[in-house]
Amino acid sequence: MEFGIFDHLDRGQDDLTAHYEDRLRLTEAYDAAGFYAYHLAEHHATPLGMAPSPGIFLSAVAQRTRRLRFGPMVYCLPLYHPIRLLEEICMLDQISGGRLELGVGRGISPIEVGYFGLDHETAPAIYREALDLILAGLAAGRTGADLDFAGAHYQINGMPVTLAPRQQPHPPLWYGLSHPDSTVWAAQNAVNIITNRDEAGSRQITDRYRQEWRNLGQAEKTLPRMGMSRHIVIAETETEALDIARRAYGIWRTSFYLLWDRHGMKPINVHFPESLDELAAMGQAIVGTPDQVGEEIRRQAAASGINYFLCRFAFGDISYDEAKQSVDLFARHIATV
Repeated sequence: MEFGIFDHLDRGQDDLTAHYEDRLRLTEAYDAAGFYAYHLAEHHATPLGMAPSPGIFLSAVAQRTRRLRFGPMVYCLPLYHPIRLLEEICMLDQISGGRLELGVGRGISPIEVGYFGLDHETAPAIYREALDLILAGLAAGRTGADLDFAGAHYQINGMPVTLAPRQQPHPPLWYGLSHPDSTVWAAQNAVNIITNRDEAGSRQITDRYRQEWRNLGQAEKTLPRMGMSRHIVIAETETEALDIARRAYGIWRTSFYLLWDRHGMKPINVHFPESLDELAAMGQAIVGTPDQVGEEIRRQAAASGINYFLCRFAFGDISYDEAKQSVDLFARHIATV
């Protein structure tokens, strides 16, 4: 099993310059610790996401790391013109020497999409067309052909494509999902996936993905990454870890629900309870000593059928030193087991 990082880059301190620098220092720690990739969320008009333009932050990550792969999880495609995003994708992949992991989606929040003047009901169709256009543009960049595209939302005629990604045919694709039926498209297109579901829900997704993969005549050893994300806090004592996690989770949860509460709506396909202890009881936070956390990660990985485990070490007001402690203890006692 491989390990990665998921980060909302939620607001945890008032000084944003210091906040960004602390997160960049953490990406250096992830790089040194041997994590596979750093996945950054995109959110708008909410303290849940202080990287509403993830490509800008990821370009800094490219310069501060050497081996760590990285990418958006996800680019909210309806909020971009596909040509503009196509060029950004190529630049990031080239700047990083071919380390971009390309997460794509339609944007899970109708509130955030609505601020851009888009109807959440039409966003899925725009997303699918935008992705088709971006993939066509990446192919044109490889071959040197002009880009032509005729869709309901985007029309491109004879556009020279002067950029291409370093990775061929394109950077690995990623998609976030919460329902097993979504694995059909993912398997057909060899897309890596991430879910926030509990063990039982995650197991339904991974079992279905494996079945769809087998139906395509593919071998288990070629299976794309199937990831699951958890809040993780590790310390030398369980008491210290719980104190950090309880304090920080309340702040993170407030940011997560801010827009939903303001609009009197419920988040889609996800629920985060009020207390850290409830979240831990659900298995969606893992907090304690290295031995406790390592044992629980191994148990959940086996129960859920995943082959990729994503850690959220930095959330709420967790300081750089607190997150770095978790990373160091994880690397020393868990990742090598």
